[in-house]
Amino acid sequence: MTRHHIALVPGDGIGTEVLPPAQQVLDTVGARHGIAFSYTSYDWSCERYLREGAMMPPDGLDQLREKDAILLGAVGYPGVPDHVSLWGLLIPIRRGFRQYVNLRPIRVFEGVDSPLRGAAAHEVEFVVVRENVEGEYSEIGGRLNRGTPEEIAVQEAVFTRAGVTRVLDFAFDLAARRGGVLTSATKSNGIVHTMPFWDELVAERATVHPQVSWDQEHIDALAAKFVLGPARFDVVVASNLFGDILSDLAAAVAGSIGIAPAANLNPERTHPSMFEPVHGSAPDIAGRGIANPLGAVWSAAMMLDHLGHPAAAKDVTDAIAAVLAKTDVRTPDLGGIATTAEFTDKLLELL
Repeated sequence: MTRHHIALVPGDGIGTEVLPPAQQVLDTVGARHGIAFSYTSYDWSCERYLREGAMMPPDGLDQLREKDAILLGAVGYPGVPDHVSLWGLLIPIRRGFRQYVNLRPIRVFEGVDSPLRGAAAHEVEFVVVRENVEGEYSEIGGRLNRGTPEEIAVQEAVFTRAGVTRVLDFAFDLAARRGGVLTSATKSNGIVHTMPFWDELVAERATVHPQVSWDQEHIDALAAKFVLGPARFDVVVASNLFGDILSDLAAAVAGSIGIAPAANLNPERTHPSMFEPVHGSAPDIAGRGIANPLGAVWSAAMMLDHLGHPAAAKDVTDAIAAVLAKTDVRTPDLGGIATTAEFTDKLLELL
């Protein structure tokens, strides 16, 4: 029996509703594969921020450090500015634990219609690899002369050779294990320093990965091609901002952001990695019991794979595919009337 201790951070809104189904799936598939899970749950959230003035305690990272992985629900709620909730919880975890790869798989499942005519099941299946700890989302900058006609805001993008190289190597390695094709997102025709630097490093790392063919696309053209021809992509690597935007666009191409998972990876495994659905806290439907649990469940499958259980992870993704292809049980975001619990029960039955 292999044992894993998982940190649960349900967070806000529907985050508290989608993590229990993910736990049920983990325990069910774990029993089949000889994996036992124990869980420690943390109430770190916007509610905690309003109550105590901080999203998590000062020793929050120390509390998580010895866990095998972190499963997060969602962060954000009305009344707390998004930059407060993000920089108070998610970003400190990502940076403190060197989770420099944000991995977002995109797949059009049978039974879920893409809004695009040309995006067919079994044809669109690619991965966005997003640099996750530097780039455009730096802490360098500030504001001056607040509230005056001369007010100024400065935000500096930070691209380091070490930071870009390590995420590029991860993306090239992933492409070598998949279809052997990598696309780099850039904007070097308009962003005159950081993006040419990014391009140079892509070309440099490509020489170390000769088995992978690669090209680069300006971000505006790439966004259009995600819509016009998503089946052409295999692995797409991008900076923090570009990867954030592209992966949400790609999730919409796949038919529902409620399904989309994400992994914040520390590839060296010196720190725990964190897994989370992309959909956010969805305050408009929170508390109604109709949230789609598949984003959290698929994130749990990515966690299984990262922890060294690819067969168990495949069982989960196969069950996701089956519940979408072989049943008409759907939550409202997918055009159905099933509750979160009903949808989870059907998924567990198929699993």
